[in-house]
Amino acid sequence: MVRNNIGAIILANNAKSSVYFANIRLGGSERLWALVIPAKAKPFIVCPAFEEDRARELLESGPFGKDADILTWQEDENPFALTVKGLRDRGITTGTVGLDENMKFIFAESLAKAGPQLHFVSAIPVTAGCRMIKDQHELDCIALACRATLLVYRAVYQSLAEGMTTHDVQRLIQQSYQRVGFEGEASLNIGEYTALPHGSRQLQTIREGTILMLDDGCEVEGYTSDITRTFVLGKATDKMKSVFDVVRKAQSAALAAARPGVVLGEVDTAARKVIADAGYGPGFKYFTHRLGHGIGMDMHEWPYLVKNNMFGWELHPVTQPNMVFSDEPGIYIRGEFGVRLEDDMHVTENGAELFTPQSPSLEDPFGNVT
Repeated sequence: MVRNNIGAIILANNAKSSVYFANIRLGGSERLWALVIPAKAKPFIVCPAFEEDRARELLESGPFGKDADILTWQEDENPFALTVKGLRDRGITTGTVGLDENMKFIFAESLAKAGPQLHFVSAIPVTAGCRMIKDQHELDCIALACRATLLVYRAVYQSLAEGMTTHDVQRLIQQSYQRVGFEGEASLNIGEYTALPHGSRQLQTIREGTILMLDDGCEVEGYTSDITRTFVLGKATDKMKSVFDVVRKAQSAALAAARPGVVLGEVDTAARKVIADAGYGPGFKYFTHRLGHGIGMDMHEWPYLVKNNMFGWELHPVTQPNMVFSDEPGIYIRGEFGVRLEDDMHVTENGAELFTPQSPSLEDPFGNVT
C-alpha cells in the first residue's frame, strides 16, 4: 500500500479478498458491508447496526480478532459518510484510497460523493499484488485441487459408454466429486461442440470415435483448479492425433518459456508459434483465446498470459516465482472438432512446473496418472 501511495483499501461485495486478508466473508446485498484496511492505522468494519453481533463473531474468527473496530449505521443513515468518517478519524482526510475492483458501482459512486477530498482508485495494486504470489500452503491447496480434479476426470472417463448424454455425465461428475470430498464441477462437450472453447448447452450424446472434452475444476480450502482433458472413446482419426500432438507441443513450449522475468505475453507467444508453424495460424484464427490465466482463490484471476494483457500487466509485466497459471493451448476447427489441453503450472525460482502430468494421447488420456 505504501509503495503504491494508497492510504487505505476498502473491500466490499467481494468475499475472496476479504477472506484472503481477514478471513471474513462479506455479504453482497444492497446494504453496505465493508472492510477498511488503512496502511498505518487500525482496520474497521462498516455494517448495518442490526448486524453488529454477527460482525463481531466474524472478526473474532480472523486475524484481526479484537484489533478492528466496528462502525454501525441505522437503516435511515448514510453508510458511505460513516466510512469516510472512519477514514478521517484515522488521519486519512486526503490522498488515495483503493476500492475493491468488484465493488458495486453505486457503492463506489456514493463513497466518492461522501468523500470528495479523497482520490478513489482501484485497489488492484494491493489485492492482486498480494494474491497473485502464492505461499507454500496456497500452492499445496492448488496442487491437491488439481490432483482431485484429474482423479475425478479419470473415473468419469472409465465410466463412459456410447449412448450416454451430457446429462448422464454430469451425474457421474457430481458422484465422483462427492467421493473425493471436494466441491467441483465440469462440463462435457462432444464432437463439433468441442470446437467451441466453452462448448454448448445443447444436449449431446457420446458416439464412439468422437472427440470429447472435459473442462473445469474443484476447490480445496478456498483454492481452485482448472483442468481440461480431450480424448476419444475408441479410435481417433489421424487428423485428430495430429492436432493433439501440436497442442501438446504448444503446452510444453509454454511451460518451457514460463520462467521468472519473462514478459507475460511471451509465454503465450511461445505456444502460439508452435500452433501457427503447424499450419493453424495466424494469430487467433484456430487458437482463439489467450494461453492462460492466473489461478488461486478465483479460478480466473490476475495476471493473464497474453500480449497486451488488459488486467494486471501494469503491475507485473513479467512472471515471478510462485505465480500460478493455467497452461491451456487449443486448436478449434469449426464444424469438426477442437482439442485443448489444460494443466495448471506454478512458476518456480528457475522455471515452471505443472501440478499434473500431461495427457499422453487422445486414446489414453490418463495413462500416466497414479
